[in-house]
Amino acid sequence: AYTHTHTHTHILIFLTASLIGMLIFLMASLIRMYVYYTHTHRHILIFLMASLIGTDSGIGHELAKYLDSLGFTVFAGVLSATGPGAKSLKETCSERLSILQLDITSSAQIKEAYHEIRRKLQQEGMLWAVINNAGILGFIADGELLPMSSYKQCMDVNFFGPVEISKMFLPLLRKSKGRIINVSSLAGIPMPRFAAYGASKAALSMFSGVMRQELSMWGIKVAVLHPSGFKTSIGGNPEDWEKEEQMILGSLAPDVKNDYGEDYIHNLRMFLGEMSSVCSSDLSPVFSDVLHALLAERPKGLYTPGKNSYTFLLVFCYFPLWFYDFFMSKIMGNPHMPHALRTAERKKQVIH
Repeated sequence: AYTHTHTHTHILIFLTASLIGMLIFLMASLIRMYVYYTHTHRHILIFLMASLIGTDSGIGHELAKYLDSLGFTVFAGVLSATGPGAKSLKETCSERLSILQLDITSSAQIKEAYHEIRRKLQQEGMLWAVINNAGILGFIADGELLPMSSYKQCMDVNFFGPVEISKMFLPLLRKSKGRIINVSSLAGIPMPRFAAYGASKAALSMFSGVMRQELSMWGIKVAVLHPSGFKTSIGGNPEDWEKEEQMILGSLAPDVKNDYGEDYIHNLRMFLGEMSSVCSSDLSPVFSDVLHALLAERPKGLYTPGKNSYTFLLVFCYFPLWFYDFFMSKIMGNPHMPHALRTAERKKQVIH
């Protein structure tokens, strides 16, 4: 009798375990179907890296692939719809991804993109998010050395473009109570040799903060990312740097060129190479934060993906400015002095 009962107990345990296993499998399948369904019905507009000195690539390019792989419907705005970046997306992504020809400094192309997306949305779904990731870095140099064209170009691409895009697509986001995600930069706080780029990114961060406050009454969430150094094509390549160096030398007034010296400007080009070598090629922290900003019920207003990004922001916000300046001079100080300062230093040494 004991053996018979024991056997029945084992059978009961086996059946119970099997039933629990089937229920877990069924629940997991339903969750997976729900996630897939909700993702595929969330249309996302991504403005990819629009580097005016290179091809469409970088964080935005990889982010489009990543979100497409998760099942999102992605509208990928690229500077060149026939370029290698667009071609790569077409070859590697699903049919859900649409390529949009879009120079974000062109109001006409922004309107065309809006009407194209609106037309596609009439068939199915609503626009859930706009991700502004387009950016241009330009040459890294002292603010006095940068031509006004560099300042204007950075503001056009890094600030005015995202502002115009956000304004254009807000009527669609109001319907979905969706998201705006702006990719700013760690350089949005004061950093030597980032006067043009940093000013444009600081403007984007300020715009994001104001819009976060204003759009909350519509149920629209706004987040901004301040990534630290990641390896992308935004910095260009050695050939681009050489052209930029020659352009700067050609634009300087004779007295400014003499005070700084050509060797000082040449060493700035070397700094670009050094900066690239210490950047991380692992974009997963950025992807993780973007995904949280897209799907979290209460997304953060500010994300700081990447090594030391939050540390820099912390020092800038909570320490005295004299300490922050000292901190930056030790981390990003230029070891090469301008020609005029070197000459003055040598004269002092001769006198003493």
